[in-house]
Amino acid sequence: MSLTALKNEAIASPVAAKTRSAEIVRLAPARPAVRSNRFAGYAHRAAVVVVPPFIVLVALLGLWELLCSGPGATLPPPSTIWQDSYDLIVSPFFENGSQDIGLGWRVLVSLQRVAIGFGLAAVAGILLGVIVGQSVWAMRGLDPIFQVLRTVPPLAWLPIALAAFRDSNPSAIFVIFITAIWPVIINTAVGVRNIPQDYRNVAQVLRLNPLEFFAKIMLPSAAPYIFTGLRIGVGLSWLAIVAAEMLTGGVGIGFFIWDAWNSSRLSDIIVALVYIGVVGFVLDRLVAGIGAFVTRGTAA
Repeated sequence: MSLTALKNEAIASPVAAKTRSAEIVRLAPARPAVRSNRFAGYAHRAAVVVVPPFIVLVALLGLWELLCSGPGATLPPPSTIWQDSYDLIVSPFFENGSQDIGLGWRVLVSLQRVAIGFGLAAVAGILLGVIVGQSVWAMRGLDPIFQVLRTVPPLAWLPIALAAFRDSNPSAIFVIFITAIWPVIINTAVGVRNIPQDYRNVAQVLRLNPLEFFAKIMLPSAAPYIFTGLRIGVGLSWLAIVAAEMLTGGVGIGFFIWDAWNSSRLSDIIVALVYIGVVGFVLDRLVAGIGAFVTRGTAA
């Protein structure tokens, strides 16, 4: 509204003109205020997530430096680790030969094995979990066997795998597979058994065939449980590959730790442990993020 029109309105109706002027003044800066409040909200949430772990990390590093700086300390302090393993920290992808490579390349080799083993475990685990959850007889026959096999430690499977495959790479993949499959099977079976009876009744009314029931009813209903099993499985896969590579050799992150121990390079071992922890955290967040997107944030 122009100033002339506002002036004319003020002459005709002072109360209405005063109200209209107040509305204009009040509404004019609303958009910048909303943007500012939104930015402040994002900054606050980021600070809540980042600041507490950062403070705890700094405190732990300071305590570690204090305790391990003395002459009788058996572990290196953070300052010594930075000096001894500077190249591993700042250059994770250097390559000076077939065995002299950065930790980034070693992590990628291990992740390749994890991707194959965990992918096979996810597919087989979901299919077996659906069978066990949908069929009472399959549950009675297979569930006790699964409960027994899942308690076997991952490394106990390694000699069997080496004897069967005669090669370290497929043996490591098999150890990942056999470690990750059990939580996927169990959680998928629980999710299928917990499908509401109303959903099953609707499927019968609509006369869905087994394939349509699997795709439209079973998978969406059991998805939160399935992704819970996948999160547990991917964490166990990463644990298993590091342990298996210590025994099978190669260029993975697990073998690097074992080789560094034989060479008394404690600083390199600690740096590798940090790499392992960060990668494991990223894998867990990745699967959790995919699960939240697929299930629209629904919790199991």
